[in-house]
Amino acid sequence: MAERRLWIAAALALLSVAAFLTWGLRGNLAFVLELRAVKLLALVQVAVAIAVATVLLQTISGNRILTPSIMGLDALYLLGQTLLVFALGGLGFAGLDPRVRFAGALLTMIGIAVAVFLPLLRARRSLYLMLLTGALLGILFRSLASLVARLVDPNDFAVLQGVSYANFGTVRGDLLAFGLVLTAACAVLAWRQRHVLDVMALGPEAAIGLGIDWGRAVTGLLVLVIVLVAVSTALVGPVVFLGLLVVALAERLTGTQRHAVLLPASACIAVAVLAGGQTILQHGFGGAATLGVIVEFVGGLVFLILLASGHKR
Repeated sequence: MAERRLWIAAALALLSVAAFLTWGLRGNLAFVLELRAVKLLALVQVAVAIAVATVLLQTISGNRILTPSIMGLDALYLLGQTLLVFALGGLGFAGLDPRVRFAGALLTMIGIAVAVFLPLLRARRSLYLMLLTGALLGILFRSLASLVARLVDPNDFAVLQGVSYANFGTVRGDLLAFGLVLTAACAVLAWRQRHVLDVMALGPEAAIGLGIDWGRAVTGLLVLVIVLVAVSTALVGPVVFLGLLVVALAERLTGTQRHAVLLPASACIAVAVLAGGQTILQHGFGGAATLGVIVEFVGGLVFLILLASGHKR
C-alpha cells in the first residue's frame, strides 16, 4: 500500500514538472524550454536537498517538529548577506559575482556548522544539547543581522530585503552545477543508509542494541544535513518550514515511516510543491505573489498543528 501511494507522489511531481515546462509555452520553444529547464533543475535540487535533510534530522533526533533551520544555518546566511550589503552598499553587493557569493556563503555555513557541531558529537554530548546550541546560534545570528540591518543605508535596504527571503523565481543556471553534484551525492549516501535509518528511528538504545554505532552514524548523517541545508540556502535563500511541510505530507500520504518510501515520497512532494506552486503563481496569478512566503506561511501552520497535537515519533 505504501509503495502504491509513493507512485501517487511521483505522479504529482511529474505532473508539476510537465506543467512547469509546458504551461503558456509560446514563442521560441527551444529558448523558452532551455530557460525553464534550468530553473526547474534548481527547484528540483532545492526540493530534494530540503526534503532529505529534514527526514535525516527528524530521524536522528526522534522529533517530528524539528526542521534543519534549527541549526541556525539560514540565520548565518542572512547575517552574511546583511554584512555584505552594509560593507559594499546596494550597488556593490549587486555587482559582486554571484558565483563568489554562492561559494562564500556555502563554505562559510559548512565550515562554521562543522566547527560547532562535530566537536559536540565527538565529546559525546547530548544530541538535544547540540540542537539547543544551534537554536541559540540562530537567535544570535538573527539578532546581529537585525542590528546591522538598522545601520544599512535606507536606499540599500530594498536590496537586503530581496536576499532575506527564499526566492525560487530568479535562480542563476551557472550556480547549479556544483550544487547539483553535492545534492546528488548526499541523496545517494542517504538512500544507501535507508535501512540503518529505519533502525535509528527506534531510538539510541534500541539502535545500539541492534548493532548500530550510534555516534558514528549520527555524525555522518549530520554532515549530510549540514551540506544539504547549506547548498539549498546558498542557492535560493533561507527556507524554514518547507521540509517540515513536505515530510508531514509524505507521512500522511504513504502511511509509513520506512525510509525506503519516506525519502523518495518527501522529495517528490517537495518537487510538486515547488514546481507546481511556481507554475500556478507565475501563470495563474501573473507572479503577483511570492512562493517562498506562501510556503513558509503554510509550513508554519503545519508546525503549529504538530506542536499543538504533541505529535512525535
